[in-house]
Amino acid sequence: MALTKWWRKVTLREREAGHAPGEPLLEVLRVSMHYNGVVALEEISFTVEPGERIAVVGPNGAGKSTLLKIIAGVLTPTAGSVRIYGHGPQGHLCIAYIPQRNQVDWNFPLTVAYVVLMGGVGMMGLLRHPSARDWEAVRQALERVDMLDLADRPIRALSGGQQQRMFIARALAQEAELLLMDEPFTGLDLPAQEGILELLEGLRRQGVTVLVATHDLEQAAAYFDRVLLLNRRLVAFGIPEQVFTPEALRTAYGGHLRLVQIGDELIVVGDTCCEGG
Repeated sequence: MALTKWWRKVTLREREAGHAPGEPLLEVLRVSMHYNGVVALEEISFTVEPGERIAVVGPNGAGKSTLLKIIAGVLTPTAGSVRIYGHGPQGHLCIAYIPQRNQVDWNFPLTVAYVVLMGGVGMMGLLRHPSARDWEAVRQALERVDMLDLADRPIRALSGGQQQRMFIARALAQEAELLLMDEPFTGLDLPAQEGILELLEGLRRQGVTVLVATHDLEQAAAYFDRVLLLNRRLVAFGIPEQVFTPEALRTAYGGHLRLVQIGDELIVVGDTCCEGG
C-alpha cells in the first residue's frame, strides 16, 4: 500500500480551521460497514478525548481493522459518520494511520529518512523541494524514536520493531494528534513491544491520542486508559476493570475463550491471534 495519503499543502490556518472549538477529538456516530451484504460493523458509537490511549480488542474478524480505516478516512462507512474535532476525517493532517505490517510493500525503494519525510509532505506540498527545516524535523523525529543512526537504511532491512518506530517517527514529523495503529505488536519480541509502549507513553504526555488494535488482552488492561471491546457491534467501552467481565468477554469471544476463575482472579485462556479483515 502507499506509504502516505496526503499530498496537498495545508496551511496552519487551514489546519486550525478544521478543529471546531468545544468538539471532542474523535466522535464515532452510529457507524456501520457492510461488504457485499456481509456486516463488518454495526451501529458503532463512542467518543475519545485528547491524550487518551485506547486499546481496540476483539476476536478475529471483529472489525478492528475496518474501524481504524474508517476513522482514518481510508474507508467510507455504509452508514454513520466519524468526526475529528467536529469535521470529517478526510484531509485531516492530524491523523496518522499505521496499518498492519503485512499490508506495506517493504520492497519499495525508500530509506527510513524519506518515509519519515513523507509525514510532512502534506504540510510542505508535494512539489516543493524539502528544505533544511524539513530535514531537521526528520532528524528530530528519528532521534525521538532512537533511530537516527538508521536514517539511510532501506526500509526492507528493518526489523519489525524498527518498522513501527519509523512509522511513529513519521507521525511525529506530521505533528499528528491522533495515532491509529493496527496490530503494532504482532510478531515483535517482548523488548521490542516494551520499546513501542514506552514511545506511546511519551506521546501521551504530549497530548497525542492513540488507538491501538491488539489481541493481547493482558497488555490492553495494563497499558491503556480505556478498552473498546468489539465484535462487529460495540460490546463494551470503558476502563479495563469495567470491560473485562465474564459476561462481556463471552459476548465478544463466544467459544474462542475459556474463562477460568481461580480465587478472586479471572484468567482468560485461548484468545485468537490474528486480525483477518
